Amino acid sequence: MEASMKQLGLSNTELSTLCLELSVLIHAGVSVGDSVSLLAQEEPDAALRGVLEQTALRADECGSLGKALREADCFPAYLCDLVTVGEESGRPDEALRALSGYYDNRARMDRQLRSALLYPAVLLLIMLAVIVVLLTQVLPVFNDVYANLGGQLTGVAGGLLSLGQALDGLMPVLCALLVLIVVLLGAFAGSFRFRSGVLSFWRKRWGDKGISRKMNTARFAQALAMGISSGLPVEEALDLASSLLSDLPSAQKRCQECKARLDDNVPLAQAMNASGLLPQADCRLLAVGTANGASETVMTQIADRLSEEGDAALEARMGQIEPTLVVASSILVGLILLSVMLPLMHIMTAIG
Repeated sequence: MEASMKQLGLSNTELSTLCLELSVLIHAGVSVGDSVSLLAQEEPDAALRGVLEQTALRADECGSLGKALREADCFPAYLCDLVTVGEESGRPDEALRALSGYYDNRARMDRQLRSALLYPAVLLLIMLAVIVVLLTQVLPVFNDVYANLGGQLTGVAGGLLSLGQALDGLMPVLCALLVLIVVLLGAFAGSFRFRSGVLSFWRKRWGDKGISRKMNTARFAQALAMGISSGLPVEEALDLASSLLSDLPSAQKRCQECKARLDDNVPLAQAMNASGLLPQADCRLLAVGTANGASETVMTQIADRLSEEGDAALEARMGQIEPTLVVASSILVGLILLSVMLPLMHIMTAIG
């Protein structure tokens, strides 16, 4: 997330709603300043209401919504830049509507990521809790039974019993860790700022591989499509879209390589293919669209398809994680019980 969002803590959903409402009002013929002022009057949050009121005054003074939003220093730079582009091309309502759709998609992706990370973490936590209970509470009972029968737990079962005794001694520490983990999971699920910070940290280190790269490519394609549709030259649209990937050095490198090729008069589709910004099949489709004067439409279609592919890949991965954890926990619990029950059965058979 852009740093400017942290000042108000605006979520993607709130940004989407704000852009949509402004788009509707401006399209209906309401002036820019009055549109923002109307939203300020209906805004329940005092901090955001104050920002909107100041933005409305500044928009009336300078006659530019994009400039007023940028001077407020509370909104993403990408939003401000695209609104300015829309005003310069005479289509501010269309730019705001496109931004509303963009941030709505971002909100949906945020919910999917939250589910993808949170649900497996909770499942893993429950699985570990069950195993700890088996090791610390159940195995000692079996050990007492063996002792009464004149035997003792050996082999794997004996090792597990020793592990359980060690864990039992560390129970206060384990409880403290459990509380900490639960608090962190709650903060991740409920706090937009905390979740954004965690995801930003993760993105900087591992955010340009696998499914994350697919989703980053979809974000880039959506931003590029909006920039081109708003009338920006390709180079400027590329710069604007690449700003959304500023926390990914490898993605920034690909953008710079693409821009360098464009400066050498290489066609857009070939430049993107050579730099790896878009998949090869999409680059071929973009080349066909550019040759037929439909680059805007084709770019939008590519962005939509990449977004769907990213969503499908994330759902597929989520579908793999749950059964994997369930099977792993079932096997582990089964091994623990078998390591105890089989020797006990042999002793009972001998007694019988």
